[in-house]
Amino acid sequence: MTDYKKGLGLKESTAIVISRIIGSGIFRTPAPIMALVGCTSLFGLVWVLGGIITIFGAVIYAELTAMIPKSGGPYVFLKEAYGPYIAFLRGWAMFFVSETASIVAVALVFTEYINAIFVIATGDPFNLFTTFIISLITIWTLTSINLFGVSLSGKFQVFFSIVKIAAVGAIIGITLTGFSTGNTGNFSDPLWPQEFGWPTILAIGAALRYSFFAFSGWEGATYMAEEIREPQKTLPLSLFLGIAGIMVLYLGANLGYLYQLDVETIKENKWVATAAVKVVLGASGGILISIAVAINAFGNISTQILCKGRSWHAMARDGLFFDKFKDLHDKHQTPNNALLGQGIWATVLLVFAVMSTYLQSGAGGTNTYETIIDFFSATSTIFNLLTFGSIYVLRKKYPHKERPYKALLYPWSMILVILLYFSFFLITLITAFIPSMVGILLTVCGTFYYRYKIARP
Repeated sequence: MTDYKKGLGLKESTAIVISRIIGSGIFRTPAPIMALVGCTSLFGLVWVLGGIITIFGAVIYAELTAMIPKSGGPYVFLKEAYGPYIAFLRGWAMFFVSETASIVAVALVFTEYINAIFVIATGDPFNLFTTFIISLITIWTLTSINLFGVSLSGKFQVFFSIVKIAAVGAIIGITLTGFSTGNTGNFSDPLWPQEFGWPTILAIGAALRYSFFAFSGWEGATYMAEEIREPQKTLPLSLFLGIAGIMVLYLGANLGYLYQLDVETIKENKWVATAAVKVVLGASGGILISIAVAINAFGNISTQILCKGRSWHAMARDGLFFDKFKDLHDKHQTPNNALLGQGIWATVLLVFAVMSTYLQSGAGGTNTYETIIDFFSATSTIFNLLTFGSIYVLRKKYPHKERPYKALLYPWSMILVILLYFSFFLITLITAFIPSMVGILLTVCGTFYYRYKIARP
């Protein structure tokens, strides 16, 4: 069976956008961002830049997805703009490098916040092996849930999007109304870096890796265009509604963190949401927020698994990926082979991340999350640049094709996004060279597969 069931409306597609974005980033990335920039002004700048670039990126995606409402997300746009090779290479890179790695990153954050609860309750943290086992079970539990139909998965997304909004809202409310513990002096101590220069620019660029990750996933609903009713109207609207809501929530959460925690405390505390709420409510509050954050991450993993499996299916359906991935389940009409293959590779990447952490810092290593993000940032940026540029190519290639929505401020919106992303790409190569090259080399391997398995007559 190759036809999807149209089981999603505006509510579900907006929920997918929200659930896909709110996962680990807003709860986990403030610490590495602050550690890099070291002052509140640049901390705020990194979050603002991440949000602005996300908005302009969504403007471009809205036109693309309204013009070509097919499942598979950016893969579909790249195939139309540049042909099968570039589209294949993007899909290959996303499967083996960035998209599946993102699932692993959020699974690790879910485990970290379970760990935070355990530490508050017992005083002892998980070891690296326990972290691995809990993350592995999480990935496979949610993969299994997504095997049983998009309607069930859609309800799952709506539920978790509500929980996510409530959790972030609770953090904002608790931290910003904790007047007896808050300190407005935290907003300006220090306000500026000690000196401006090339190292400062590199620090901002490196910090953007984590800001982009916190905002990532806003394009998630486009992976499921063929399962959405009236996608030409529903998808652009869901993108804007979802991202606008997230921007407000992220601003409030970061203000709350800074109101309760000084710069040095944020730098040193990867469980920043738990730390901020503990200041106001004590250990019991820290446990409650850790549970809420863990639930957020859990729902985000489910959304990623749901959306990304559609991309591998779309590629296989076009003859550009593993043949088994093109089949849909006879009863549930879900790409189960693609979902299972995704789960297997996520397991491999999880092993890689845990082993890398162990080798770098011993059995007590704690930088697995950052290792995963550094691994896929450069590769992902290359294909983001190509996707944003595809709006120009497709306007030239199909000037008369119906476009129910046209990108706001085009071509300046496209030019701005491309310039910023290209600058970010260069800085990522400089500041995370080895993990970036590992991701790029894995991508290059796709050329050999394409040449000998797909392009060969």
